[in-house]
Amino acid sequence: MTRIVVTGGGGRLGRSLVAGLVAAGHHVVSFDRATSAAAELRGADQVAIDLLDAEQTAAALRAQRADAVIHLAAIAVPFSAPEDVIMRTNSALAVSVLGGAVAAGIPRVIAASSPTVLGYGAPHGWVPDRFPLDEATPPLPWNAYALSKLVVEQTMHMLRRQSGDRIRLAAFRPCYVIAPEEWAGAPTQQGNTVRERLDDPALAAPALFNYVDARDVASFVEALLSAMPGIPNAETFFVGADDALARRPLAELIPRFHPGTADVAAVLTGTTPAFSNAKAHRLLDWAPQHSWRTELRDDASTDQRKDVPA
Repeated sequence: MTRIVVTGGGGRLGRSLVAGLVAAGHHVVSFDRATSAAAELRGADQVAIDLLDAEQTAAALRAQRADAVIHLAAIAVPFSAPEDVIMRTNSALAVSVLGGAVAAGIPRVIAASSPTVLGYGAPHGWVPDRFPLDEATPPLPWNAYALSKLVVEQTMHMLRRQSGDRIRLAAFRPCYVIAPEEWAGAPTQQGNTVRERLDDPALAAPALFNYVDARDVASFVEALLSAMPGIPNAETFFVGADDALARRPLAELIPRFHPGTADVAAVLTGTTPAFSNAKAHRLLDWAPQHSWRTELRDDASTDQRKDVPA
Protein backbone atom coordinates (compact mmCIF):
# COMPACT_ATOMS: atom_id res chain seq x y z
CA MET A 1 0.00 0.00 0.00
CA THR A 2 1.22 3.48 -0.93
CA ARG A 3 0.48 6.53 1.22
CA ILE A 4 -0.58 9.40 -1.08
CA VAL A 5 -1.44 13.02 -0.31
CA VAL A 6 -3.86 14.61 -2.80
CA THR A 7 -4.25 18.38 -2.57
CA GLY A 8 -7.65 19.65 -3.63
CA GLY A 9 -9.13 16.23 -2.96
CA GLY A 10 -12.60 17.69 -2.45
CA GLY A 11 -12.77 19.17 -5.97
CA ARG A 12 -14.44 17.78 -9.10
CA LEU A 13 -11.36 15.91 -10.29
CA GLY A 14 -10.03 15.37 -6.78
CA ARG A 15 -13.04 13.36 -5.63
CA SER A 16 -12.77 10.88 -8.50
CA LEU A 17 -9.00 10.67 -8.16
CA VAL A 18 -9.20 9.98 -4.44
CA ALA A 19 -11.89 7.34 -4.97
CA GLY A 20 -9.87 5.66 -7.71
CA LEU A 21 -6.68 5.55 -5.65
CA VAL A 22 -8.51 4.23 -2.59
CA ALA A 23 -10.15 1.54 -4.73
CA ALA A 24 -6.68 0.56 -5.98
CA GLY A 25 -5.61 -0.08 -2.39
CA HIS A 26 -3.73 3.12 -1.54
CA HIS A 27 -3.95 5.03 1.73
CA VAL A 28 -5.05 8.51 0.60
CA VAL A 29 -5.01 11.75 2.56
CA SER A 30 -6.88 14.73 1.10
CA PHE A 31 -5.47 18.19 1.86
CA ASP A 32 -8.05 20.90 1.20
CA ARG A 33 -9.37 24.15 2.67
CA ALA A 34 -12.16 22.24 4.41
CA THR A 35 -13.16 18.63 4.88
CA SER A 36 -15.86 17.24 2.60
CA ALA A 37 -18.83 14.94 3.09
CA ALA A 38 -18.58 13.68 -0.51
CA ALA A 39 -19.11 9.95 -0.78
CA GLU A 40 -15.96 9.54 -2.87
CA LEU A 41 -13.82 10.66 0.07
CA ARG A 42 -15.22 8.22 2.64
CA GLY A 43 -12.30 5.86 2.27
CA ALA A 44 -9.69 8.62 2.68
CA ASP A 45 -8.34 10.68 5.55
CA GLN A 46 -8.89 14.43 5.31
CA VAL A 47 -6.86 17.39 6.55
CA ALA A 48 -8.24 20.94 6.48
CA ILE A 49 -5.32 23.22 5.68
CA ASP A 50 -4.42 26.57 4.11
CA LEU A 51 -2.07 25.40 1.38
CA LEU A 52 -1.03 28.99 0.68
CA ASP A 53 0.77 28.92 4.03
CA ALA A 54 4.05 27.41 2.88
CA GLU A 55 5.40 26.70 6.38
CA GLN A 56 2.18 25.01 7.51
CA THR A 57 2.05 23.01 4.28
CA ALA A 58 5.64 21.84 4.53
CA ALA A 59 5.13 20.79 8.15
CA ALA A 60 1.92 18.91 7.30
CA LEU A 61 3.61 17.10 4.42
CA ARG A 62 6.55 16.09 6.61
CA ALA A 63 4.13 14.75 9.22
CA GLN A 64 2.37 12.54 6.69
CA ARG A 65 5.52 10.62 5.68
CA ALA A 66 3.84 10.07 2.32
CA ASP A 67 5.17 8.06 -0.60
CA ALA A 68 3.68 10.49 -3.13
CA VAL A 69 1.97 13.86 -3.48
CA ILE A 70 -0.51 14.72 -6.22
CA HIS A 71 -1.12 18.46 -6.43
CA LEU A 72 -4.53 19.45 -7.82
CA ALA A 73 -5.46 22.42 -5.59
CA ALA A 74 -5.94 25.60 -7.64
CA ILE A 75 -8.41 28.14 -8.91
CA ALA A 76 -9.62 25.78 -11.60
CA VAL A 77 -11.52 27.92 -14.11
CA PRO A 78 -10.09 30.74 -16.28
CA PHE A 79 -11.55 34.19 -15.50
CA SER A 80 -13.41 32.86 -12.44
CA ALA A 81 -11.48 35.39 -10.33
CA PRO A 82 -9.48 38.54 -11.14
CA GLU A 83 -6.40 37.78 -13.21
CA ASP A 84 -3.98 38.87 -10.50
CA VAL A 85 -5.73 36.66 -7.93
CA ILE A 86 -5.56 33.60 -10.21
CA MET A 87 -1.90 34.24 -10.94
CA ARG A 88 -0.89 34.76 -7.33
CA THR A 89 -2.96 31.89 -5.97
CA ASN A 90 -2.04 29.16 -8.43
CA SER A 91 1.64 30.10 -8.58
CA ALA A 92 1.93 30.32 -4.79
CA LEU A 93 0.18 26.98 -4.36
CA ALA A 94 2.67 25.36 -6.73
CA VAL A 95 5.67 26.67 -4.82
CA SER A 96 4.12 25.86 -1.45
CA VAL A 97 3.00 22.31 -2.22
CA LEU A 98 5.64 21.12 -4.66
CA GLY A 99 8.45 22.84 -2.77
CA GLY A 100 7.15 21.50 0.52
CA ALA A 101 6.94 17.98 -0.86
CA VAL A 102 10.52 18.08 -2.14
CA ALA A 103 11.76 19.57 1.14
CA ALA A 104 9.98 16.76 2.99
CA GLY A 105 11.79 14.20 0.83
CA ILE A 106 8.59 12.71 -0.60
CA PRO A 107 9.93 10.53 -3.42
CA ARG A 108 7.19 11.03 -6.04
CA VAL A 109 5.59 14.42 -6.75
CA ILE A 110 2.93 14.96 -9.44
CA ALA A 111 1.34 18.27 -10.40
CA ALA A 112 -1.77 19.04 -12.44
CA SER A 113 -1.26 21.56 -15.24
CA SER A 114 -3.67 22.33 -18.10
CA PRO A 115 -3.92 22.10 -21.90
CA THR A 116 -4.68 25.85 -21.87
CA VAL A 117 -0.94 26.53 -21.63
CA LEU A 118 -0.89 26.11 -25.43
CA GLY A 119 -2.85 29.33 -25.89
CA TYR A 120 -5.83 28.26 -27.99
CA GLY A 121 -8.65 30.80 -28.03
CA ALA A 122 -6.33 33.80 -27.97
CA PRO A 123 -8.39 36.89 -28.85
CA HIS A 124 -6.14 37.87 -31.77
CA GLY A 125 -5.96 34.40 -33.26
CA TRP A 126 -4.16 31.11 -32.72
CA VAL A 127 -2.93 28.67 -35.34
CA PRO A 128 -0.69 25.80 -34.21
CA ASP A 129 2.04 24.43 -36.41
CA ARG A 130 0.30 21.06 -36.54
CA PHE A 131 -2.42 18.80 -35.13
CA PRO A 132 -2.82 16.71 -33.07
CA LEU A 133 -1.38 18.85 -30.31
CA ASP A 134 1.13 17.13 -28.05
CA GLU A 135 3.78 17.77 -25.43
CA ALA A 136 6.16 19.24 -28.03
CA THR A 137 3.67 21.96 -29.04
CA PRO A 138 5.08 25.30 -27.79
CA PRO A 139 3.19 26.89 -24.87
CA LEU A 140 1.66 30.29 -25.72
CA PRO A 141 -0.49 31.25 -22.69
CA TRP A 142 -2.63 34.36 -23.11
CA ASN A 143 -4.44 34.60 -19.75
CA ALA A 144 -3.47 34.34 -16.10
CA TYR A 145 -4.93 30.87 -15.63
CA ALA A 146 -2.91 29.38 -18.50
CA LEU A 147 0.21 31.26 -17.43
CA SER A 148 -0.19 30.07 -13.85
CA LYS A 149 -0.37 26.48 -15.07
CA LEU A 150 2.82 26.98 -17.06
CA VAL A 151 4.36 28.27 -13.81
CA VAL A 152 3.32 24.97 -12.21
CA GLU A 153 5.30 23.10 -14.85
CA GLN A 154 8.27 25.43 -14.55
CA THR A 155 8.20 25.03 -10.76
CA MET A 156 8.52 21.30 -11.33
CA HIS A 157 11.57 21.86 -13.55
CA MET A 158 13.08 24.28 -11.03
CA LEU A 159 12.78 21.67 -8.28
CA ARG A 160 14.22 19.01 -10.58
CA ARG A 161 17.28 21.23 -11.04
CA GLN A 162 17.53 21.68 -7.27
CA SER A 163 17.04 18.08 -6.20
CA GLY A 164 18.40 16.05 -9.10
CA ASP A 165 16.88 12.62 -9.52
CA ARG A 166 16.48 11.75 -5.85
CA ILE A 167 12.90 13.10 -6.15
CA ARG A 168 10.85 11.92 -9.13
CA LEU A 169 8.55 14.60 -10.52
CA ALA A 170 5.91 14.74 -13.27
CA ALA A 171 3.15 17.02 -14.53
CA PHE A 172 0.00 16.22 -16.42
CA ARG A 173 -2.44 18.28 -18.46
CA PRO A 174 -5.92 16.80 -18.08
CA CYS A 175 -8.37 17.66 -20.83
CA TYR A 176 -11.89 18.94 -20.00
CA VAL A 177 -12.76 16.72 -17.05
CA ILE A 178 -16.13 14.94 -17.04
CA ALA A 179 -17.05 13.59 -13.61
CA PRO A 180 -19.13 10.38 -13.49
CA GLU A 181 -22.34 12.14 -12.43
CA GLU A 182 -22.07 14.50 -15.40
CA TRP A 183 -22.73 11.68 -17.85
CA ALA A 184 -26.16 11.43 -16.20
CA GLY A 185 -26.94 15.11 -16.75
CA ALA A 186 -25.27 17.01 -13.90
CA PRO A 187 -23.77 20.33 -15.09
CA THR A 188 -20.16 20.27 -16.21
CA GLN A 189 -17.54 22.80 -15.12
CA GLN A 190 -18.89 25.41 -17.54
CA GLY A 191 -22.49 24.98 -16.39
CA ASN A 192 -23.82 23.13 -19.43
CA THR A 193 -24.39 19.39 -19.72
CA VAL A 194 -22.34 16.95 -21.79
CA ARG A 195 -25.30 16.49 -24.12
CA GLU A 196 -25.63 20.25 -24.59
CA ARG A 197 -21.93 20.44 -25.49
CA LEU A 198 -22.50 17.78 -28.13
CA ASP A 199 -25.68 19.35 -29.47
CA ASP A 200 -24.16 22.84 -29.74
CA PRO A 201 -20.54 22.67 -30.98
CA ALA A 202 -20.01 26.31 -29.99
CA LEU A 203 -19.98 25.22 -26.34
CA ALA A 204 -17.10 22.75 -26.73
CA ALA A 205 -15.20 24.69 -29.40
CA PRO A 206 -13.28 26.96 -26.96
CA ALA A 207 -11.66 23.83 -25.48
CA LEU A 208 -11.05 22.32 -28.95
CA PHE A 209 -13.62 19.61 -28.17
CA ASN A 210 -11.25 17.92 -25.73
CA TYR A 211 -12.41 15.89 -22.73
CA VAL A 212 -11.45 13.11 -20.36
CA ASP A 213 -13.43 11.02 -17.91
CA ALA A 214 -12.28 11.70 -14.34
CA ARG A 215 -11.94 7.96 -13.76
CA ASP A 216 -9.46 7.79 -16.61
CA VAL A 217 -7.41 10.50 -14.93
CA ALA A 218 -7.33 8.30 -11.83
CA SER A 219 -6.09 5.32 -13.85
CA PHE A 220 -3.51 7.56 -15.52
CA VAL A 221 -2.17 8.72 -12.15
CA GLU A 222 -2.03 5.12 -10.96
CA ALA A 223 0.02 4.19 -14.04
CA LEU A 224 2.26 7.23 -13.64
CA LEU A 225 2.98 6.50 -9.98
CA SER A 226 4.08 2.99 -10.89
CA ALA A 227 6.23 4.09 -13.82
CA MET A 228 7.96 7.15 -12.32
CA PRO A 229 11.10 5.38 -11.10
CA GLY A 230 11.81 4.07 -14.60
CA ILE A 231 10.91 6.98 -16.92
CA PRO A 232 12.78 10.27 -17.49
CA ASN A 233 12.35 12.70 -14.62
CA ALA A 234 10.08 15.78 -14.77
CA GLU A 235 8.04 14.63 -17.78
CA THR A 236 4.75 16.28 -18.79
CA PHE A 237 1.79 14.37 -20.22
CA PHE A 238 -1.48 15.18 -21.94
CA VAL A 239 -4.34 13.11 -20.52
CA GLY A 240 -7.37 12.91 -22.78
CA ALA A 241 -9.92 10.62 -24.35
CA ASP A 242 -9.19 8.73 -27.55
CA ASP A 243 -11.92 10.66 -29.37
CA ALA A 244 -13.27 14.21 -29.57
CA LEU A 245 -16.36 15.52 -27.78
CA ALA A 246 -18.09 16.16 -31.09
CA ARG A 247 -20.45 14.47 -33.53
CA ARG A 248 -18.61 15.76 -36.60
CA PRO A 249 -14.91 15.44 -37.47
CA LEU A 250 -12.71 18.18 -36.05
CA ALA A 251 -11.35 18.79 -39.55
CA GLU A 252 -14.74 20.45 -40.14
CA LEU A 253 -15.43 21.94 -36.71
CA ILE A 254 -12.15 23.51 -35.61
CA PRO A 255 -11.78 25.81 -38.66
CA ARG A 256 -15.37 26.97 -38.14
CA PHE A 257 -14.53 28.32 -34.69
CA HIS A 258 -10.78 28.94 -34.98
CA PRO A 259 -10.12 30.84 -38.22
CA GLY A 260 -6.99 30.01 -40.15
CA THR A 261 -6.70 26.42 -38.92
CA ALA A 262 -8.22 24.61 -41.90
CA ASP A 263 -4.93 23.35 -43.33
CA VAL A 264 -3.45 22.08 -40.08
CA ALA A 265 -6.78 20.64 -38.87
CA ALA A 266 -7.29 18.61 -42.05
CA VAL A 267 -5.67 15.57 -40.42
CA LEU A 268 -8.36 15.44 -37.70
CA THR A 269 -10.67 13.11 -39.60
CA GLY A 270 -13.23 10.71 -38.18
CA THR A 271 -13.22 10.79 -34.37
CA THR A 272 -9.59 11.93 -33.98
CA PRO A 273 -9.18 14.37 -31.06
CA ALA A 274 -7.17 17.59 -31.15
CA PHE A 275 -4.86 16.41 -28.34
CA SER A 276 -2.64 13.34 -28.54
CA ASN A 277 -2.27 10.99 -25.58
CA ALA A 278 0.37 8.95 -27.40
CA LYS A 279 3.13 9.82 -24.94
CA ALA A 280 1.16 8.33 -22.05
CA HIS A 281 0.49 5.24 -24.18
CA ARG A 282 4.19 4.93 -24.99
CA LEU A 283 5.82 5.63 -21.62
CA LEU A 284 3.13 4.42 -19.23
CA ASP A 285 1.21 1.82 -21.23
CA TRP A 286 -1.92 3.79 -20.31
CA ALA A 287 -5.10 4.11 -22.34
CA PRO A 288 -8.43 5.77 -21.46
CA GLN A 289 -11.35 3.41 -20.95
CA HIS A 290 -14.30 5.80 -21.23
CA SER A 291 -15.88 7.60 -24.19
CA TRP A 292 -18.99 9.73 -24.55
CA ARG A 293 -20.11 7.24 -27.19
CA THR A 294 -20.54 4.56 -24.54
CA GLU A 295 -21.32 6.73 -21.51
CA LEU A 296 -24.25 8.47 -23.26
CA ARG A 297 -25.75 5.18 -24.34
CA ASP A 298 -29.05 6.48 -25.69
CA ASP A 299 -27.11 8.59 -28.20
CA ALA A 300 -25.57 5.52 -29.80
CA SER A 301 -27.86 5.21 -32.83
CA THR A 302 -27.65 8.95 -33.53
CA ASP A 303 -23.88 8.94 -33.24
CA GLN A 304 -23.49 6.07 -35.69
CA ARG A 305 -25.43 8.04 -38.32
CA LYS A 306 -23.64 11.33 -37.77
CA ASP A 307 -20.02 10.31 -37.18
CA VAL A 308 -17.74 10.11 -40.19
CA PRO A 309 -15.28 7.20 -40.05
CA ALA A 310 -11.57 7.89 -40.07
